[in-house]
Amino acid sequence: MNQGIQTPSLRQRTIFSADGTAISYQTMGAGPGLIVVGGTLKTSEDYLPLASTLARSFTVHIVDRRGRGASGPQGPQYALGKEVEDLLAVQAETGARLAFGHSYGGLVILETARSFRLFDRIAVYEPGVPCAPVPTAWMAPYRERLGAGDPYGAFVHFIQGSGGAPAIMTKLPHWYLRMALRVGFRGPTWQRMRPLLEACLVEHEQIAAQQGRLTEFANVTSSVLLLVGGRSSPAHRAEFAMLRDTLPNAALETLDGLNHLGPSEQKSAPVVAERALAFFL
Repeated sequence: MNQGIQTPSLRQRTIFSADGTAISYQTMGAGPGLIVVGGTLKTSEDYLPLASTLARSFTVHIVDRRGRGASGPQGPQYALGKEVEDLLAVQAETGARLAFGHSYGGLVILETARSFRLFDRIAVYEPGVPCAPVPTAWMAPYRERLGAGDPYGAFVHFIQGSGGAPAIMTKLPHWYLRMALRVGFRGPTWQRMRPLLEACLVEHEQIAAQQGRLTEFANVTSSVLLLVGGRSSPAHRAEFAMLRDTLPNAALETLDGLNHLGPSEQKSAPVVAERALAFFL
């Protein structure tokens, strides 16, 4: 658990997905069930501040998606459908009718809700549903740097090429940003992220594979709160507006001052959680 975070009592549980992969999740709080599914390069530990606020009113189940935490590996047959099977297993075990998803986790929840009417209400923060062409040029050099044992070099390719970084970071020389990360990014957050770098690539390949499927999400019948950070680029905010217009029962709201990492950062997570609470209650 992150030091300095006050959380309700945590209970760790493990269930098995359809292919036998162990899926671990942490549970806290009391009340109706609410499943939290996190993003790429994140573990359940990153969502404890968010979950602690949600746990005031709900029994919150924070999932460690396959490939992280105490869950099993992604496996050679990994695809978005495997994540759907994992979420189905957690929902069957917990009976939760509410869900919160961040980034790739939001894509997993909405993909599940397309075919299975399990959730009454869904809140997603900048979900990874592609509404415009997905940048992929960074993937080959990222894979090369990982293979060469250079995780910081790989991470720089991700930061500068995946489309979510501030403009100033994309303009820095690769060598300079790599050096800055090696010097200044060595703490617990990096230690959790480092083992997830290979999973990051595989998951972004899955995001790219969903290109052109936006209209299929019109099959999501749940009530959806679509949250976006005010510091995200205008282009990305326009894409989330496209998703809102596709979902039949969705509202789009902007949280001023937050970026894409809003739900997983200790200071901003309670802000996101308070808005989600108002929607779920």
